[in-house]
Amino acid sequence: MMAQREPTDRPSLRVVADTEERYPDWEAVYQDNATWVYRTIFARVGNRPDAEDLTAEVFLAALRPLRITATVAEVRAYLRATARTVLAAHWRERMGREITSIDDIADIPPDSEQAISTAPQQVRILLAALPDNYRRILELRFLQGCSIKESATQMEISVANAKVLQHRALRLAAQVNEKDEP
Repeated sequence: MMAQREPTDRPSLRVVADTEERYPDWEAVYQDNATWVYRTIFARVGNRPDAEDLTAEVFLAALRPLRITATVAEVRAYLRATARTVLAAHWRERMGREITSIDDIADIPPDSEQAISTAPQQVRILLAALPDNYRRILELRFLQGCSIKESATQMEISVANAKVLQHRALRLAAQVNEKDEP
């Protein structure tokens, strides 16, 4: 049985002074790394459901090939690399385009200023730059998690029109985002 933690208790990253330190078991690997993996992914995807799913994907992907005999530093490096791969696959599936680089995922303490996501603010700014119908389809599909059929019904348009609208909205959002990047 797992020990119950108080809601105010926050797991923190352990400082690794000895490079040969190893985790005793998979639960320790998860407990020590889940928070920073989740926050790293959340900072890039900007929504909780996707961040939770992708965090689980990272640990599932790492479970088989990662050796429990690896050092703590090696485990963290492997989880960072796995998180990059999972994020790339996520964006390729969501945006329909290949992402050739993802900013290096650093081992940032979860409560630091750098770990706090600016993604929600960036999404609001991007959506505000889109026409109303484009903004609405993207909000329904990606922020509210509606299916294409549900989105079409709510917008009172055909499913085919919703698909075209979503495609055009994503294309324009990508153009706006690229124009706004330094």
